Amino acid sequence: MTRDAPAARNRDRAATEERLLAAVGEVLARDGFGAVGVNGIARQAGVDKVLIYRYFGGLDELLRAWGASGRFWPRVADLLAAQPGLLALPQALRWAGFFEHLIDELRARPLTLEILAAEVAEQHALATILEAEREAWGEEAARVLGGPAFASHPHLVATTLLLVAGVQYLLLRGRHTRVFGGIDLHSDAGWAQIKTSLRALALQLFGAAA
Repeated sequence: MTRDAPAARNRDRAATEERLLAAVGEVLARDGFGAVGVNGIARQAGVDKVLIYRYFGGLDELLRAWGASGRFWPRVADLLAAQPGLLALPQALRWAGFFEHLIDELRARPLTLEILAAEVAEQHALATILEAEREAWGEEAARVLGGPAFASHPHLVATTLLLVAGVQYLLLRGRHTRVFGGIDLHSDAGWAQIKTSLRALALQLFGAAA
């Protein structure tokens, strides 16, 4: 065995893990929650199902890794990378930037919207795992972006929650409805209008909080 052998094994493992993570999304997109199992995912990835247990510990851990990978839900780290200097901005602009990023990221994730829609109709182990992932995301976003205004004005947390839910609803509604409330949900211009409204609301909310 050469000194390069461990490095090659690590590369092979990393590549296999990536194939398994990609396979979760591919199976979901094609066949839905019901097909998400060890056999289906391994077959899609073209690997032996034993590798799911060897590399991840089991199906739940694989699904949890998929949810945490950023494939399903935008991560706070991705937001900060996409908007350098965001944390240095006033609270209102941080809050508005958070929503602008959330909108853009969810619009770019049709599979995520399919999963959100399916969660309303059926319950699956993946839905439970992804729900926990979103809760952790919300806590991290509040901690990193919320600042002292959230700590001293708890109503801002509930207001943010309502608006996050509203954004998700409009995105889901837009899958089958083009115009809602006079706004074109299929166009960049329509979503720009929503972003502008959120920015104006941010200035009012955090001005009042101050």
